[in-house]
Amino acid sequence: MEKTQIMKAKNVKEYFPIRKGIFSTVKDYVKAVDNVNFFIKKGETFGLVGESGCGKTTLGRTLIQLIPPTNGTVYFMGNNLSDISKSELRKLRLHMQIVFQDPSSSLNPRMTVKQIIGEPIKINSKLKNEEITQKVLLLLKTVGLDEQHMYRFPHEFSGGQKQRIGIARALALNPDFIVLDEPTSALDVSVQAKILNLFKDLQKKFNLTYLFITHDLSVIKYISDRVAVMYAGKIVELSPTKELFKKQLHPYTIALLCCIPIPDPKIKKEFIVIKGEVPSLINPPSGCKFHPRCPKRMPKCKEIEPELIEINNEHFVACHLYP
Repeated sequence: MEKTQIMKAKNVKEYFPIRKGIFSTVKDYVKAVDNVNFFIKKGETFGLVGESGCGKTTLGRTLIQLIPPTNGTVYFMGNNLSDISKSELRKLRLHMQIVFQDPSSSLNPRMTVKQIIGEPIKINSKLKNEEITQKVLLLLKTVGLDEQHMYRFPHEFSGGQKQRIGIARALALNPDFIVLDEPTSALDVSVQAKILNLFKDLQKKFNLTYLFITHDLSVIKYISDRVAVMYAGKIVELSPTKELFKKQLHPYTIALLCCIPIPDPKIKKEFIVIKGEVPSLINPPSGCKFHPRCPKRMPKCKEIEPELIEINNEHFVACHLYP
């Protein structure tokens, strides 16, 4: 693993068993993440986009070991997370955190803001109560809140303020890597912009690395350095963000970007409609997972699964159109 890489996934699979019968026998698996390979450079924002149910959130949680992978290897800061002890993993967990999609459900309604942010500090340090209080106050000011918010409960805050509390909690242990799981999707558009700018400011201030999961391509264009497009548990295209928005290679990516509205009524835009339904992750199609809906499918697409190969400099695609 190169020094510039903080996180790396190698042949990662995440299968959830489907149990049936009186003895709970495993009958099949939900293949949420299926043989995924990529790496994240230190200090960058790596975007992960795709339709709902494609496995984005599952992949993010697998990387930070909230869910152990069914197969494959996850490397973090040069460490194989599948090959270390629980005590070593616990130490590494201090360096990786997550901000959840729904700020309301991710905060304990029976705890004050001081308790929510101070709990991880109390558990993982030997600081005294006064020192913890000062650190919580500093974190609140860092995310745009102040002392008057410290003793309130989550229900007393707006959606944007709750998300700021969630961000402060994620920063409490000085992490290096944060998974941002659709952190702006539940917020108003005006609040989204403020939260995105906050993420950028925090990244510069603390030298953070982000995995930014979203289905909003305009957000990805604004905040990410590189982006991976996911479909049915697989990465179908991976590229620097500017390159991807300039030239898309995979038919699925082309269709996704056609959905971005242009704020000019004079410009007429041709929309590509993807026919058919999202495939079942229990029984996915053979060959290329996108072939039943692809307008450019060929006979071999049904039989042979394409590999993720590099076409241009750091621009990868998994499609038989590019041998």
